[in-house]
Amino acid sequence: MKTREVKLGEVANVKRWWKRIPKGIGLINIPNGHPYIRVRDLNNKRLLELDNSYEYVDNETQKVISKYTVKTGDVVLSIVGTIGLVAIVGRTLDGANLTENCVKLSSFHGVNRDFLYYYLRSDCGQQEIRCGTVGAVQAKLPIKNIQNIAINLPDYTTQERIASLLLSIDRKIELNQKINDNLEQQAVALFKSWFVDFSLFGGTVPENWEDTTLENITTLITRGIAPKYSDNSDQTVVNQKCIRNHTIDLSLARTHTPKAINEKWLKFGDLLINSTGDGTLGRVAQVWFTPKALTVDSHVTIVRPAREELIFYIGLWGILHEKEIESLHTGSTGQTELPRDRVKMLKLLLPDDSSLSRFNSIIAPMAPTIISNQEENQKLASLRDTLLPKLMSGEIDVSNIQL
Repeated sequence: MKTREVKLGEVANVKRWWKRIPKGIGLINIPNGHPYIRVRDLNNKRLLELDNSYEYVDNETQKVISKYTVKTGDVVLSIVGTIGLVAIVGRTLDGANLTENCVKLSSFHGVNRDFLYYYLRSDCGQQEIRCGTVGAVQAKLPIKNIQNIAINLPDYTTQERIASLLLSIDRKIELNQKINDNLEQQAVALFKSWFVDFSLFGGTVPENWEDTTLENITTLITRGIAPKYSDNSDQTVVNQKCIRNHTIDLSLARTHTPKAINEKWLKFGDLLINSTGDGTLGRVAQVWFTPKALTVDSHVTIVRPAREELIFYIGLWGILHEKEIESLHTGSTGQTELPRDRVKMLKLLLPDDSSLSRFNSIIAPMAPTIISNQEENQKLASLRDTLLPKLMSGEIDVSNIQL
């Protein structure tokens, strides 16, 4: 594959918010302001679309930072702290504000936008980003160094074919995720109707339901292990990055030196709660697959239902109560922790067995579809990540691939 070397600044406009956003910025959790894209929102995403993980700036703050917004199709690159995350702005975030810890790339000429996205994600692109990174205490990627990132650019038709192949994989992943999100929304809506609004029971709590605590309906509430990471192992450790949007992304997990973990081996139905740090603490996901040699690190809490009938009830309760769980933290900003004892004492209603059985009969058939889509997505992501460096280097000739 013939290529020519260009600099990123030659094929795209690189722009960063030119001054630090004022201290005390008014970030709020309810969508009555302006969406605000942070570095953490770029993690493991191709297309940025508005969902319930975003925070907002209030109207007064918007007046101060209104000059730096993004448009649909802009490529966003993180340049401070966690450097090298890259994503494309979707339609629902058109006009959103962008943190000063990212740059936006726009006005592309001579380069296909999707090809550029994949190039920056590839080994060669990430190596260029690492070479331009400076700073010992806090790493950062200066604008000049971003503009000087070298890109080995094939002809435009080849760029389009490479991007199209990789996009076809990512779009299937995104479709599977949308199906899963829709099923989850149905399950959450049903849970809220039955166990929050009591729509089947005349709007009042049935007399035979009991007030209880999470500790009383579980057999295990514990933090995970302190792993020693190793590439030569079949034991995998889930970390906080793996838990996002109520799913568990094993592509971000790591293997560790084999050890006997006993009860901390994950089981089907375990509810996982991120338990350390601002922005991540309180996020939950449930194990809706059969795990093998899988555990979590010490920043994640395992909550294990006491019996099978409680699995979906506890999992969906956790999704609806993320904010309450987050509010239980201790410690100052940046050093927050979720104490296990506070998790144990969380209060909830315990429905009668008949209501649980009826609820499970509706929810349980959704689980196999969700699991199948999750497993397919993991295989597709692995295929994409294997193809990416080979396509970018020309090791695989894209002209021989039928799209």
